[in-house]
Amino acid sequence: MIGVPKICTQDNWRFTDHSRIYYFSWFLLFKIVKHESSLLETLAAIILRMIQFLLIMILGWMNGIFINYLSDVLPSHRKITVPTCPSCNRRIPIRSYLFWPRRCPSCGQARSIRVWVVELSAIVITLWLWYNPSPTLDFIFGYLLVTYLGTVFVIDIEHHLILHPVSIVGAVLCLGIGIGLRGFPKTLLGGLGGLGIMMVLYLFGILFSRSMMRWKKRDIEPEGMGFGDVILSGVLGLLLGWPGITFGLTLGIIAAGLFTALYLLIAMATRRYRSFGTIPYGPFLIIGAILPLFFRDELIAILGT
Repeated sequence: MIGVPKICTQDNWRFTDHSRIYYFSWFLLFKIVKHESSLLETLAAIILRMIQFLLIMILGWMNGIFINYLSDVLPSHRKITVPTCPSCNRRIPIRSYLFWPRRCPSCGQARSIRVWVVELSAIVITLWLWYNPSPTLDFIFGYLLVTYLGTVFVIDIEHHLILHPVSIVGAVLCLGIGIGLRGFPKTLLGGLGGLGIMMVLYLFGILFSRSMMRWKKRDIEPEGMGFGDVILSGVLGLLLGWPGITFGLTLGIIAAGLFTALYLLIAMATRRYRSFGTIPYGPFLIIGAILPLFFRDELIAILGT
């Protein structure tokens, strides 16, 4: 049986209008709730990103504190101990050493500007490692590598020392990283290659210094490259492997040469030049290793190889 369509009277139209308003109200409420939910999710994501950024900053600051601590105690004490004031040699309380006022309570000696530079640099580098992840090196290994290289960098600049215990820790770390990146044979060959190449340069430096002493007939300062630099080159060879260490050492030698030329020009211009002065070599070896490790693609683009 075919039904007869219902005639739409004025009352029916009024009922239909009310129904449409009712359903439209619920639809509008649903849209508002959905929009607010999306807004809350966006705000929550922003807050989480801010918390993450803050935590990474704190992690970098802790790394800088640790590098400063090692750079303060290892050259003078050769062991892990309570930090002491370099002026009066008295112990510095942890609160004054880490936070504020960062000066010795006994003699009033403030900590050097190096403390702030290292901590700020560590924060920036840690943030960079987190937000620019390396395709080959995990964040945790990059973080530990920064701690080791940063400690060597600071101590060598201030004391012209590369301590053997620090090098042993670095060798274990770089051996593990190298094996993970390219396997044991190339890692070991890189370590032996770095050690051998710098040993030749080290012996050449000794012969050159002794020859100049005989020629000048006076004592001169020791050769600029020490045996610690030789060991550091072996450690970096474990990190870069073979033949990567040859490229890293080449970059380090070029960087050292450019810096030395600039230093000599400034020294002669200011009349502060003195012959046979020495500069720490370790920081340039570190720079030569960092560039191909973290900026490989940029170097390939620049060199075109």
